[in-house]
Amino acid sequence: MSSAKYPDLSRQELLEKAARLGSDFEKFSGSCSQCTVVALREILGFEDIIVKVATSSCGGQAGLSNGVCGAVIGGTIVLDYYLGRPMELVSCTEEIPEGLEVLSSAMETARSFCKKFTDQYGSILCPGIQTTIYGRSFDLQNPDDWEAFMDAGAHSDPTKCMSVVGNAAKWALETLMETGKIRTLLNV
Repeated sequence: MSSAKYPDLSRQELLEKAARLGSDFEKFSGSCSQCTVVALREILGFEDIIVKVATSSCGGQAGLSNGVCGAVIGGTIVLDYYLGRPMELVSCTEEIPEGLEVLSSAMETARSFCKKFTDQYGSILCPGIQTTIYGRSFDLQNPDDWEAFMDAGAHSDPTKCMSVVGNAAKWALETLMETGKIRTLLNV
C-alpha cells in the first residue's frame, strides 16, 4: 500500500506517517481540527479547501473547549469527504432511499472512528479528553486557563494534544482503509 506522495510506504508506515504529521502540525500550527485534516491531506491529496473548512472547529468547537474535540471533528470531516452523502442524494421535495442509506453508512463509519476516541480517552468531548490527558479540563477562553494549558504542554508535550491529533489522523486514515473506499488513492 502506498500513496501518490509516499509510494514506498506500507500500510503501517502510512498510519505512522499520518500520526507524526498530525502531531507535528499541531505542535507548530495549533487547531486540532485543522491539523488533523491537513495531515490527512498530505497523504491523501484532497483539495486544500477541506483544510480551510476545518478552521473554526478547533478546541472543543471554536476554541470554547466545551464541545466535541477538534481532532474528532477534523477526522470526521475527512471521513465524510470520502464517504458522506453527496448533494445529489439530498432533497427538500422527496425522500431518496439511496441517500438515506449513504447517510446511515457514513454515520456508522464515523461512530467507528469515535469509538477509538472513547476507547482511548473515555470521551469524544474536548473537556473529557483534556481530563484524561491533563488530569483536568481548561477553559481556553480564560487567559489564566489558557496559560495553564500551554504550560501543561498543550503544543509542546508530544503526549498531550499533539498525540490526540496524531491519533485522530492515524485513526481516520485507518478507518478509511478499513472501508476500502481509498484503495486506488493508496494503491492497495
